[in-house]
Amino acid sequence: MSLKITKFGGSSVAQASQFKKVRDIIQADPDRRYVVVSAPGKRFSNDSKITDLLYLLDAHRTYHVDGSNVFRLIKERFLEIKEELDLKQPIEKELDQLYTNLSSYSQNELVSRGEYFCAKLMAEYLGFPFVDAADVIRLNLDKSIDWEATRARLQAKMNEYEHFVFPGFYGTSANNKIQVFSRGGGDITGSILANAMGADVYENWTDVSGFLMADPRIVPNPKEITHITYSELRELSYMGASVLHEEAIFPVKETNTPIHILNTNRPDDAGTIIQETSNVPRKYPITGIAGKPGFLSIYVYKKHMSNEIGYMRKVLSILERYNVSIEHIPSGIDSFSIVVSSAEVGDCLYEILHRIKKEVAPDELKITDHIALISTVGKAMSHVPGMAGRLFDALGRERISINMIAQDSNEINITIGVDEKDLEKTIRIIYDEFVTD
Repeated sequence: MSLKITKFGGSSVAQASQFKKVRDIIQADPDRRYVVVSAPGKRFSNDSKITDLLYLLDAHRTYHVDGSNVFRLIKERFLEIKEELDLKQPIEKELDQLYTNLSSYSQNELVSRGEYFCAKLMAEYLGFPFVDAADVIRLNLDKSIDWEATRARLQAKMNEYEHFVFPGFYGTSANNKIQVFSRGGGDITGSILANAMGADVYENWTDVSGFLMADPRIVPNPKEITHITYSELRELSYMGASVLHEEAIFPVKETNTPIHILNTNRPDDAGTIIQETSNVPRKYPITGIAGKPGFLSIYVYKKHMSNEIGYMRKVLSILERYNVSIEHIPSGIDSFSIVVSSAEVGDCLYEILHRIKKEVAPDELKITDHIALISTVGKAMSHVPGMAGRLFDALGRERISINMIAQDSNEINITIGVDEKDLEKTIRIIYDEFVTD
């Protein structure tokens, strides 16, 4: 028998009808023995996620505003699930105690209760034991995973229970306090369990059937990505193609454990398998395309710059002082451009330019704004001659002006900068060039 860790996201546990789908999925495969759940998400477009309501409750508490209406919404959501599924779990008492003792909860502990209560209800519904993440996942002072302690605790739980339900999103810090991960951290929890428990597969159930080769709002009916490597996923996720929390990759990457993205609402769909090494042949030379607007480029020119040691470093150190992250640095002999997020430089852009002029005295300094970055990603690209040429030729035929070009050293990603108004057109051109039947 193989072992599958199954994690269900907020949309998969948003209401009682979704709980029923989860039970059908678990019962359909005996390998699905350990279940991780998020807090209930939105039931409809204008609905609120439980975690958002818990953060709102914390804000009411912080600013000494009556939060009873927010708490009522939270309580009603959980009781609605309980009553519709005819569960016996006495969560009313715990919920009321939470609100009565609200001042004694840290923010981390408070916002983790969405997963906690959801896991308790799911455990009863599936007939599985409930195991609290606070008793198992241990974090170091720097918030990294204490793998030795976490593995030992998980192995003990595996020896004790053949099945269990486990809340995502949190663990216990080195000082024995509840510590949550960043938003979407339930994905990370599932990945931790997959690593520490030696899982054969980590199934991540959500409300989409895996990844698509392009944004369907831009490219009509894009092809599905059936297989993708961790490296490719990182590149696409950075540009906004997000289905999985990107930090969830790291615990399973070292063991090459496959992550299988699946759709709770369409469980028979193939989904997307994420795995660094795979013998599955690729139909297309690219894996996917993703892009986002909101960048600008700072162009710096200095005669004989190549003879001046440390010139680029001095410029970059100025941006570091303002806590600005660098996206790309295309360079020439006597010039270079620094591509940054427009939002990150914000009101300090002209102060940064003033510092550059004062401290390194460039011969030319200019800004190009309203840039969109587009990444064409594919591990197979490095084995196909002329990929970059085809891409640039296709854009040239459609008179798309390219502001910036960058290619990573592994040749799995070609990133270009174009005017924001050309973002969607550029993605469609690249897709049509490389994705043909």
